Amino acid sequence: MTIAFTHRQSAHCESGVTSNLLNHYAHPVSEAMAFGIGSGLFFGYFPFIKINHLPLITFRGAPGSIFKKCASRLGVQVESHQFRAPRRAMDALDASIDAGVPTGLQTGVYWLPYFPAALRFHFNAHNLVVFGREGDEYLISDPVVDHAVRCARADLERARFAKGALAPKGRMYSLGKVPQQLPLPAAVCRGIKEVAFRMVRVPIPLIGVRGMEMLARDIQRWPQKLGDERALIYLGHLIRMQEEIGTGGGGFRFIYAAFLQEAAQVLECQALESLAQEMTEIGDLWRRFALLGARRCKGRDSAENTFPGLSEMVRECARRERSLFNELLSVLDS
Repeated sequence: MTIAFTHRQSAHCESGVTSNLLNHYAHPVSEAMAFGIGSGLFFGYFPFIKINHLPLITFRGAPGSIFKKCASRLGVQVESHQFRAPRRAMDALDASIDAGVPTGLQTGVYWLPYFPAALRFHFNAHNLVVFGREGDEYLISDPVVDHAVRCARADLERARFAKGALAPKGRMYSLGKVPQQLPLPAAVCRGIKEVAFRMVRVPIPLIGVRGMEMLARDIQRWPQKLGDERALIYLGHLIRMQEEIGTGGGGFRFIYAAFLQEAAQVLECQALESLAQEMTEIGDLWRRFALLGARRCKGRDSAENTFPGLSEMVRECARRERSLFNELLSVLDS
C-alpha cells in the first residue's frame, strides 16, 4: 500500500511534518506558518537539569507542541496514540497505512539507518511521516532528508521504542477531520501572542530573554567556576544545542522571520515586515555567536571569541529580542 503523499524537505522535522500533513489535505500551509502558529520559538536555560551532566538549554517549545498547537488553532482534529508493546504499535501503523492515512511518528534518530553514521545521535524527538509499506519496508517522508526513503520494519520499530530522555513510546499521530476553511488570522495572532508572552512577560529568570541574560552571565563565569577545559565543554554543548538539535537558535529565528513575513500578508499588517527583518538580523547574530564559539572550542582564540565577548553577544541577542517581542505585542494590541 502506497499513499499519494508529496514529500517536501524542510528545515525542522516537527514543523515540516505538520506542514506536509496539512498540505496532503489540500491546505497549503508552509513550514514557517506551521512553526509560527504552533508557537515553536522559545528559549529556556535550566542549569539544574542535566543532559549527560550538562545544563539543559532549549531554543524551541516542548517536542510535540508545535503539531498539537498548530492543529488545534486551525480547528484540525488529531488522532494520537502511544503503546507499551512494539508489536501492537507496528500493527497499528500498518492498519493506519492500509486505511490510506499518512501517519506521523516520533522516533529516535540514532536507530534510523538512512541517516549517515556521523549524523546519528541519541535524540528521541525526531518526527517523520510514513506513507506506505512494501513487504518488510516502510516508505518514509523524513522532512530533513531531500528525498523519500525506505526503512526496514525492525529498524523502524527500534527507533519508535528508543530508550532514554523523551522516549517516544511508539507515539504515532495523524490528522482526522480537517475543516474546509482554516481560521488563519486568528491562529496567527494566537501563535504570535504566546511566543511573545513567553519571551518577555513570564516572570521567571530561566525563560525567554531573562533566561538569555542568565546564560550570558554564566558564560562569562564558566572559566573561573569550571576551569578552562570544562568551560569549553559547556560552550561546545551550548553550540550543539543551538545548531544541531533541530535548527537551533539562529535557524529557528530565520524560520520565525519567514513566518512574520507571511503573517504580515495574512493580517494585512505592514509593521510585521520590518520586525521580520529584525528577526533575521537577530538570527545572524546567533549564528555569529555559534561560529565564534566553535572557533574558541577548537583552540582558535582571538579577541572576538573570549568568554566575556561571547557573553556580550548573548546579551545583545537578549536586548534585541526583548525590544522585538514587546513591539510584536504592541502591534497586535493596537
